[in-house]
Parts: sequence; C-alpha cells; structure tokens
Amino acid sequence: MNLYLRYFDREILVNTVDEAIAFLSDIDEIGMNHMLEADIRDYVASDVAYPKRYKIRPRVYFIIIKTEAATMQDFKEKRAVRSEVAPKAAAPAVLRLNEERYGWYEGTLDFKRVTLMPGTGKFQYRDTHFVACCKAYSGQDCYNRIVDHLSQRVDSRSQFPSSKGKNFKFIYLGDCKQLEV
Repeated sequence: MNLYLRYFDREILVNTVDEAIAFLSDIDEIGMNHMLEADIRDYVASDVAYPKRYKIRPRVYFIIIKTEAATMQDFKEKRAVRSEVAPKAAAPAVLRLNEERYGWYEGTLDFKRVTLMPGTGKFQYRDTHFVACCKAYSGQDCYNRIVDHLSQRVDSRSQFPSSKGKNFKFIYLGDCKQLEV
C-alpha cells in the first residue's frame, strides 16, 4: 500500500511511512514532532481506509490517503480506487425480509411519535421504541402488521421508518400452527 500526501501545492506518493515522515519533516510549517510521527504511524498501520486530515492551524491542513496506486498518474486518474463493500450484516436481513416462512416473529421498530405537550398544548415528535411478537408470513408481513397496529393507536402525523432501514429489525422465533379455514 502506498501513501499520497498533500500540503497546498506540495504533493507526493510514497511507498513507506518513513518516506512520508521525511517529506513532512522538510516542510517547516508542519512542525513534525514525536506525537505527530507516532499518530501517522498508527494511522498507516491501522485498517482505516478513509483519508486522514491533520490540522496545522485554523483552516490549514495536510492530508494523507492510503492508495493502491503505483504511480502519481495512476492516483490522479483514480485507477486504483478501492471498491467499498457493503456491510455483511445488513445484506442478509434485507434479503430475508421477503422470505416466506410462516411463524412467530419478534419485530422491533423505532419511530417518531407525535405527542401532546401538557403544559403548552403543542405537539412534538418523540423517538419511540416498540417491540411486538406476532404471527406473520415474512419479515415484511411482520413490519406491515406492526405499522397497521400502531397507526390505529397513535397520532396520524407519526412517522414510521422503512422496513428496509436500520430502524426496523425482526427475528424469526419459530413455527406456529397454521389454521385451516
């Protein structure tokens, strides 16, 4: 992995952290010291992929970017850009949302509920956490049943999140007997 460093119009692509520190030490305005050097070494050794900005004085920074680019031209033309991988935990839940599996589900929903302020007579949004167990055919069906239940019992201005968002979670608890009609 290489490092791209830039301070105003001075820029460089280096192979090692020692070369980066030598480049920064040559710039008097940066004022390289042991603490800054240790922080740069920690950043380079870490798994952090995003760029790191270091403040020199108000509104003046230098930047370090980890890159796979072999040359400055490759870096400038963005030939070695890393593709960000979606979090592994989020994808299966969204894929399982419409998976048909009749049984008991526990659904957790965080939504904005409209409530009346007793002293002022005004309304405000309150973050509300709601958990329910219900019989459903899928995670999406569980979400729909919870929202239907809540919409009959809370103010119509309350805001419910998307079933695909981070504010709805569900767990399949197990089978239940399906009544034949």
